[in-house]
Amino acid sequence: MNCSKNPDFVLSGLSSDPDKPQLLFGLFLALYLLSLLGNSLLLLAIGADIHLHTLMYFFLSQLSLVDLCFTTTTAPKMLETLWTSNGLISFSECLAQLYFFTVFADMDNQLLTAMAIDRYAAICHPLHYALLMTPCRCALLLGGSWGVAHSISLVHALLLSQRSFYSNQEIPHFFCDFRPLLRLACSDTHLNEDLTMVLTGLLGISPLLCITSSYAHIFLAVAWSPSAHGKKKALATCSSHLSMVILFYSSVFASYLKSPSASHASGELGAAVMYALVTPTLNPFIYSLRNKEVKRSLKRILGIESSWH
Repeated sequence: MNCSKNPDFVLSGLSSDPDKPQLLFGLFLALYLLSLLGNSLLLLAIGADIHLHTLMYFFLSQLSLVDLCFTTTTAPKMLETLWTSNGLISFSECLAQLYFFTVFADMDNQLLTAMAIDRYAAICHPLHYALLMTPCRCALLLGGSWGVAHSISLVHALLLSQRSFYSNQEIPHFFCDFRPLLRLACSDTHLNEDLTMVLTGLLGISPLLCITSSYAHIFLAVAWSPSAHGKKKALATCSSHLSMVILFYSSVFASYLKSPSASHASGELGAAVMYALVTPTLNPFIYSLRNKEVKRSLKRILGIESSWH
C-alpha cells in the first residue's frame, strides 16, 4: 500500500450491509430535517420576541446555531454516501470536515458549561444575578469559547496535515474522525494520539466538573428553599439541561476516552450518531420547545395565536 500526504479515503461506516442504506438514509434524513426545523424555529422564536432577549435564551440561541452547524458538518456527506453508495472523500475534504466538526463539538461542550453557570447564578445568587452575568462577561465567555474551539481544531488539523496515510483505504465511519483516521496513518501518530487524549480529558472532564459543581450548589440551594413552588420551578429549569448533559457526555466519552489505537468497535458508530446527530436534534425540543414562553412566541410568529386561546 502506498503512503501519501494527500490520499483519498472511502467512508464505509454505514454502508457495509447492502440492505440497510435505504432505511438508514430515510432515518437520518428525517433526523437531519428535524434538527434543521427545530433549531431554526428556536432561533426564530428567540430573535423575534423581545421577552426572550435574556441571557438564558441567549445561550439557548447560541446552542441552536452551533447545533445547526454541527449536524450540517456531517449529515450531508453521510446522506450522499448512503444515497450513492460512494463514500469517496479527499484528504482536504476530510481535514476540513474534521476541523469544523471539532469546532462545533467543542462549542457544544462549552455552551453546556456556560448554561450550567448561568443556572447556578440565577438560582443560588438571584439578587446578584445581574451583576454576575453582565452582557460584557457573557460576550467574553462566548468569544473565548469560540477562540478556544478554533485554536484546538487548528492544532489538530496542522498536525494531521503533516502525517502520511495509506491511499484509497476505507474509513469505518460515516465522517472523518480522529480515531479511524489515525488507524490509517503510515507515519508516527503518537503525538496526535497523546494530544487527543489530553484535550479530550481537559475539555471533557474540566467542564463536566464545573457543571457538577454548579448543580451541587443548585441542589443545596433548592433543598434549603422554603417554597415548594420555588423548588419545582428551579428543578424544571434544570432538568432539561441535565438530561442533555448526560446524553452528550456519555456518548462522547464512549467514543473518545480510550486509546486511539484501539480496534474499531460497532459501539463507536452508535455513540457517534448519538452526539453528532441525535443530541443536536433533541436539544431544541428538550430545552425550549416545551417551554411555554417559546411556544407562545412561535404561535404568535406562525399566526396561530388564535387557536391558543
